[in-house]
Amino acid sequence: MIRKASTNSVLLTLLTAVPLLLLPFAIFKRPLKDWVIIYLVSIIGNSFLDKYLVSKRYLKYPVRPLAKIFKIHLPFDFIHYPLMLLYYNQWTLNSKPAGFILKLLSLVIPQVIFEMIAAKKTRLIVWNKGWSWQHSLLSLISKLLLCRGIIAIIRFFNNKISKRPKLL
Repeated sequence: MIRKASTNSVLLTLLTAVPLLLLPFAIFKRPLKDWVIIYLVSIIGNSFLDKYLVSKRYLKYPVRPLAKIFKIHLPFDFIHYPLMLLYYNQWTLNSKPAGFILKLLSLVIPQVIFEMIAAKKTRLIVWNKGWSWQHSLLSLISKLLLCRGIIAIIRFFNNKISKRPKLL
C-alpha cells in the first residue's frame, strides 16, 4: 500500500506540474484582464461546487495536497479546471455555437476518461452515492458553458459600452 500511495503522489505531482508550466501561456495573452478574471472566477466557483460535493460525500480525494487543511482537490480546483476553462474560452473566442460545442467535447471527454481511470485505478478520486462518469461529464459541460456564456454576456455589454459616443 505504501508503494501505491507513493505512485499516486508522483502521479499527482506530475499532473500538477504540467498545467503549472502551461498556465503562463494561457493567462499572459491579450486581453490579460479577461483571462485573469476568468481564472479567478473559475477557482472560486469550482472550489465552492467541489466543497459542496465533498461535504455531501459524492466525491472524496484520499490523496491530495494539504489534506489536513482542505477536503477539496486543490490541483484540480486551482489549476486543472481553471486552465481548461481559460484554454476553452480562448479557443472558442470567435466560434459559432456548433464550433464551441465540438471544442467543448474535445476538452471534456478526455478529462472524464482520465477521471474514470483515476477513480478505478488510483486513490486520487473516489466516487460515492451513485456519482459516475456521466455526472462528471454533465458537470464539466455545464460549468464550461455557463462560464463561456457569462464571458460572452460581459463582452457583449463591454463592446456596447465602448461603442457609445463619449461625452465631454
